[in-house]
This record gives sequence, structure tokens and C-alpha cells, in this order.
Amino acid sequence: MDNQRTILLVALVLIGFLIWQQWRIDQAQQAAPQANAATAQTGQGTGTPATRADVPEAGPAAAVLPAAETATGTAKAAAAASRIVHVRTDVLDLRIDTRGGTLVRAELPTYPVSVDRPDEPYVLFNTDPATYYVAQNGFVSAEAGRAPTHHAVFRAEQTEYRLPEGADTLEVPLTWTGPDGVTVTRTYVLHRGQFVIDVRNEVHNGGQQPWAAQLYRQLVRVNTQHGRKLLPTYLGAAWYDGKYHKLKFKDMAEEPLKAVIQGGWVAMLEHYFVSAWIGDPERSEQVYSKIIGGSGEPRYLVGMREVRPLQVAPGADGRIDTRLYVGPKLQKHLAEVAPGLDLTTDYGMFTVFAKPLFWLLSFVHGFIGNWGWAIVIVTILLKLAFYRLSAASYRSMARMRAVQPKLQALKERYGDDKQRMNQELMALYKKEKINPLGGCLPMLVQIPVFIGFYWMLLETVELRQAPFILWIRDLSAMDPYFVLPILMGISMLVQQKLNPAPMDPIQQKVMMAMPIVFTVFFAFFPSGLVLYWLTNNLLSIAQQWWIMKQLGEQPKPA
Repeated sequence: MDNQRTILLVALVLIGFLIWQQWRIDQAQQAAPQANAATAQTGQGTGTPATRADVPEAGPAAAVLPAAETATGTAKAAAAASRIVHVRTDVLDLRIDTRGGTLVRAELPTYPVSVDRPDEPYVLFNTDPATYYVAQNGFVSAEAGRAPTHHAVFRAEQTEYRLPEGADTLEVPLTWTGPDGVTVTRTYVLHRGQFVIDVRNEVHNGGQQPWAAQLYRQLVRVNTQHGRKLLPTYLGAAWYDGKYHKLKFKDMAEEPLKAVIQGGWVAMLEHYFVSAWIGDPERSEQVYSKIIGGSGEPRYLVGMREVRPLQVAPGADGRIDTRLYVGPKLQKHLAEVAPGLDLTTDYGMFTVFAKPLFWLLSFVHGFIGNWGWAIVIVTILLKLAFYRLSAASYRSMARMRAVQPKLQALKERYGDDKQRMNQELMALYKKEKINPLGGCLPMLVQIPVFIGFYWMLLETVELRQAPFILWIRDLSAMDPYFVLPILMGISMLVQQKLNPAPMDPIQQKVMMAMPIVFTVFFAFFPSGLVLYWLTNNLLSIAQQWWIMKQLGEQPKPA
């Protein structure tokens, strides 16, 4: 009976875990309209060019521009025509708007939308109002019009750039010329096989006055997680100052980000992909966040601005560089790009379990080359690691099963006297050397590891569209024919038959319904997760059968 309660407890924990995730998403969605209203009241709308709320203020090293002067400078820039520059490498397909040199579209050709649409690349950046997501950068200066914000119009030598065969780098220069002889050349440098873009800003001061401006970079997007109900993952901002910090959209309204860091980065995260502006470890940065309201969805902005301005004397040249990452959360690659960037593959509070499990899964995959079989092997290794704990649980179940007739007799004799019934139960457990908690604790100890494995499989982009066998073409997607969930449900039913039957009729009905409930739940889970659970169930059945045989009990259904 106690073991049946343990199984019910485990099921309750898992269901509660899913409900908790959905609650977090609902809270974020409720905060969005409030944030929109708050920004509307402060006049920070995207439709009011005079305020330019999406341009950061100049820091202490450069006086803040009056609103009227800012409007004048940006209005002149807006009057010029802009063009879209198409840039392609082997792993990135980008569109850059010459207004501000903003990345307005980013497609990932090596990461299709789905296995059924292999020629349709996943889109990260785009300007569709419902999914708006762009990367902006520019300069802010105390002198109106002397530095190009992301509203200023640059000039491009051509509208098409493609990485040539045999070349490792591709440079895309954009040029802005100010009214007094100041020229800013922004060059995007892309590399073969890399999702990192180097951004080089070169300034030539052809005027008669010194030039000073602060470089800023920012990511702007809308919340696209509305309506997602099953297996929600984190969508929001993050930043790094030696420690990894998440910045939820709802928190931007309550407490906007404002801090000074040395190097570090700011990022926007979604399930398998991330974009991040990466700072120089030698320079101090002001990190900030805003919510840009308007008539539609609010836009969430996170950015970083240089604390010290770039200063260029008359007739001299200056240069300041930065980097942008646009691509998948490949942990090994991200760790090489910038310290802490691999933490954007966010396993939450179970990172202590999930990270070692990912390392083990990657290690095994390196030998066999199939992520599905790697999951099976890692599950076997985990089962071996917990063999003694599981064995203690199954022995307790076997002993409990052996005394089922005596338990039933006690229930018939003392069923109406709960106090006497409990006394007789304790006496029977003592006589038969049964620990009522013997089946509970070993299973409870394994729950954090299971949830860590759950997050690891859910967050790992390496499993995205990874095939297993036959009909399983994508371990990150649900089983299209529900074969694995059905097999998993059958395995749960077999496990129940090997366990001692509960004496309470209500518990009996609940236990009989659990395989059906879990089969329905797992029908919509990623097949990689279902494969793990099914493999674990089959190993548990084999171990329990073996222990029952060792104890001399015939493993027949109850």
C-alpha cells in the first residue's frame, strides 16, 4: 500500500511540475498588458519619433540631448531612403537595413523549421509585428546629428553579399557621413561555419571639432509565447556580469535593468536559439532594459552602452569593435564564444544534475553517433547507478506483496477500527521485517535526477530534429504515430501488476487510471523524453522481476 502511495506521490510531483511551469507563463502573460499600459502613460510609444524611446541616453561622459535636438537629428536621417542588404554564408542568411545598420532578418539554413520542411530555414530575426525581433546598434552623442543612432541611414556599396567558395570570411561595409565631415564605417564580418558576427566601427573625423560618442547595442522583440500551454520553456532576456542573470519580460516593467558591468553580454533567449551582444572584457558597459509600448504588442528591449565614449580628434581616426551571436544554443561552441554564454541553455534549478547528464549523453553520442541510442545507453547507466536504491525498493515491494493475504485479513478484522488497524499493521511489519518507507525513499531520491534529465532533453538543441529509428525522425518532437507513448503506457501497466495491489478500492481505481493518464500526457511530449521513460520502465520491470525471482516469489500478476 505504501508503495502505491509512493507512485501516486511521484505522479503528483510530475503533474504539479507541469502545472507550475504553465503558471509561470500565465504570470508573464498577465504582466504584458500592464507593461503596455505603463509605457503608454509615459509616452514611450513606437509611433512617436520625437521621443525616440528606443535610443539610450548618453552617459555622464556625454551630456544628455534635449528631446527637441534629438528629434531634429533623427528626422533628418529618417528623410533619407534606406535599402535592404542581403548577406549569405553557409550558416547564416541575413538582411541588414541600411537605416541604422539593423539586422532585421536572420535565417538559419542549417536549422530547418521541421524535418518535414527541410528547405525552409528557421527564422530568428524578422520585422513582422506579431513576431518582431531585431538587433540594433549605433552611437549616442551629446551633439545632435554628429553620431549615427540606429535611425540614421548608412550607404551600402552593393545589396547582395555571399561568402565565396574557398573563402573563410565575408565583410559587409556600411558608411554614414555626418554633416561636418565625420564618417563612420560599420563593417559586419562573417565567418564560415560560425554564428558569431564581428562588428567593426571605424570613425574618421574630417571636421574641425573633436568627436565623442558612446557605442550602444540592443536586442528588441515581442513576447511570442502567448498561448503556449504544453512544455513551456524560457523566453526572455538574460545578462552576464560574471554571474548569469535572467530578466523576465514581466520584470522589465516592475524593475528595469540598470547596472554597470565589465565586459559581459546581454541576450534574448528562446527555446533552442539565442542572440547576444558580447562586450569587451577591457571595457565597462552600462546594461539596461526598456519596454517600448504602442498600439500593439509591447516590445521588450535589452541593451548595453559603453561607459566611456570613443573620442576622435579632428583629422584623426578611431575604432571600436563588438560582436553579435545569432544562432543555436550549442553549449560547447557558446562556451568558446564568451564566458557564461553556454548558460543560456538553461536547466534551471536542476542544472547540477542536467549538466553532467548532458556531458555524459554527448560523450556516449560521440561513440555511437545516434542521440536516440545515446539516450537508451545513458538511461541504462543511470539505472545501474541507482541499482542498489531501486533494489531496496523492489525488495520492499516483494515482501509487501508476500504479506498481502495477511494485510487483507487485518483489514477485514479491524477495518472499522483505524487505530487498532494501524497498530496491527506496525506489528506485522516488524514481524515480517518490512520497512514501510523502504519502497518510498529510493524512488523519491531519484526524482531530482529524473527532472534534471527531463530539462536536459527538453533544452538540448543537439536533439532538435535528431533521428532515432524508423518513424522517429525528430527526438525533440512528439511521436507522430504515438507508438512510444502507447508502449510506455503498457509498461506502466505491467509495473502495476508486479506491485502489491492497494487494499483501498479508490486507490485501486486511481492506479488503474494512471497508465491511461500518463499515456495521454506523454503522447504530446518530445519523443526523446518518452524514449527515456519507456527505457527506464522496461529496465525497472526487468530488475523487479529478477529480485522477485531471487526472493523465491513467482512474478505473476496480482
